[in-house]
Amino acid sequence: MEALNRHDTSLTGEGRFRLLVDAITDYAIYMLSPDGIIISWNTGAQRFKGYKPSEILGEHFSRFYLQEDRDAGIPERALATAAETGRFEGEGWRQRKDGSRFWAHVIIDPIRHPFGELIGFAKITRDLTERRAAENAIRQSEEQFRRLIQGVSDYAIYMLDPEGNVSSWNFGAERIKGYRPQEIIGRHFSTFYTPEDREAGVPDTALKVARAEGRFEREGWRVRKDGSRFWASVVIDVIRDDDGQVLGFAKITRDITEKMETQRALEQAREELFQSQKMEAIGQLTGGIAHDFNNLLMAVLGSLEILKKRMPQDLSLTSLVDNAMQGAQRGAALTQRMLAFSRRQELHVEPIDVSGLVRGMMDMLSRSLGPLTVIDTSFPVRLPTILTDPNQLEMAILNLVVNARDAMPSGGRIVLRASEEPAPPSKSPLSPGRYVRIAITDEGEGMDAKTLDQAVTPFFTTKGVGKGTGLGLSMVQGLTTQSGGRLFLKSKPGEGTTVELWFPVAIVERRTRTTVELPQREQSAPDSLRVLAVDDDGLVLMNTTLMLEDLGHTVFEAMAGSEALDILHKQPVDLVICDHAMPRMTGAQLAQAIRDEWPEMPIILATGYAELPEGAGVTNLPRLGKPFSQAQLAEAISRVAS
Repeated sequence: MEALNRHDTSLTGEGRFRLLVDAITDYAIYMLSPDGIIISWNTGAQRFKGYKPSEILGEHFSRFYLQEDRDAGIPERALATAAETGRFEGEGWRQRKDGSRFWAHVIIDPIRHPFGELIGFAKITRDLTERRAAENAIRQSEEQFRRLIQGVSDYAIYMLDPEGNVSSWNFGAERIKGYRPQEIIGRHFSTFYTPEDREAGVPDTALKVARAEGRFEREGWRVRKDGSRFWASVVIDVIRDDDGQVLGFAKITRDITEKMETQRALEQAREELFQSQKMEAIGQLTGGIAHDFNNLLMAVLGSLEILKKRMPQDLSLTSLVDNAMQGAQRGAALTQRMLAFSRRQELHVEPIDVSGLVRGMMDMLSRSLGPLTVIDTSFPVRLPTILTDPNQLEMAILNLVVNARDAMPSGGRIVLRASEEPAPPSKSPLSPGRYVRIAITDEGEGMDAKTLDQAVTPFFTTKGVGKGTGLGLSMVQGLTTQSGGRLFLKSKPGEGTTVELWFPVAIVERRTRTTVELPQREQSAPDSLRVLAVDDDGLVLMNTTLMLEDLGHTVFEAMAGSEALDILHKQPVDLVICDHAMPRMTGAQLAQAIRDEWPEMPIILATGYAELPEGAGVTNLPRLGKPFSQAQLAEAISRVAS
């Protein structure tokens, strides 16, 4: 008994506590000095950190931390936190003696003298690597399950009893159809069908087909709880027992409204692309036809003009020639519309004050309308300038006003207004920025949606036979597009029509220009010049030669650029007039070749629409639009040869 008491006494106090700590193997329990030096080491610490006491005592506890944690000062912050708050607790990666890592749960408590002086820290570390791996596995499993549920939520999957009553309900069904399980289980599945489908017996037919064929699959409109409709893909499979008796039906419904709308949008985009390609093809065709037609009109108008000068002054004859010339001039106007539609017409762009331009047109517009139609204008005091061709803009406004008048055969009011506006919303084809909007509104019958869609199609017209070419709106559209703007049409049956022309506001740049003053010739152009006329069209060339000779000039003819250069090497020439659209060597290329050898040679480029390539001295060439009259030809020669 005395020996037992002596044994008990030996286990009291510090000895008993040390035995207890050393016996713990699942926790690393050790002490640190105030500076973090390890001053005790238990069996648990040796077991999962790998250090014997002789290897670790006297070392700093930071050696258990990863290098990046040591660089970040985490060990020092842990001691500071424990000292300041009385405790530090955290989890993180630590490393063993062999370099392997383990996930540790750490607690650090400060140890203080009864008088409050810090004498060290008690540190308890537990290896939670297995627990963390298990938690990660559970977390991953939960994440996979969650994803599975989310995937199923795109489908309404539920069961029907043999009579068609709902007997189960998944989350996807609740999401798509809006019913909670307690609201729908026990009710007939025909609840989801539209009233017209229920009256037609579509739900019963679906179950009959599924019973007979084992499966029913269709698409159609279905109804949600809130009454909204969606386009559904539906599959119903019959479920039978081993004896073939029907136990019920498995029903899967998918909301494919978005898919259907995307398909419709794709079909619309395809249609728009087709229309765009068709319009481009028509534009190329009309541009080519207009160019050839200009050459024909050139020959016709020029020949008629020379004929009128040389024929006897007989009123019965001159009236016929005048009629023919007027018809040819109307043909020339038509080609201008065709070229504007095809966007190949050369625009003489300049800054335009829209208010001033319209004010200058008012007399002409009033005369064009007649007594039954009144025109009102609405313009702000100041409008920013735009950049476009003033003659083409006047023609466009006149054309639209006349169209508005024709839409009101019994008379009415036309409103012509202009304003500065920002670009319409993002769906508009216009780029962001400021625009001047010119709007012409009538009180006519208006147009339905089908007519409105075709209104700007070339050669489409609602006027009677012989009363319209169908190129008016196409011409205006070509003008606005070439000018960086857009044409918009707004119309409804019985509400009249509004045509809007949007032109971007001109950006005025201030630049310092160096002006070189050229010496002016005091004398006008000589009465007789040696002119080289170049054109690959024989009729046009002959007609140009006739007009030049009638003006008293000597003419050399060439039908190609190479032939013209040969003549220039052999004959003295005062002036060159050349067509632009010629094979092998264009007029612009010929002009450049001439400038290279004869830099002072005056050159006039005759063209209907062609845009010239960029290059020094080429884009600055004086141009003569086809078809041109003898007076226009003489004026062009006077400009370059005086």
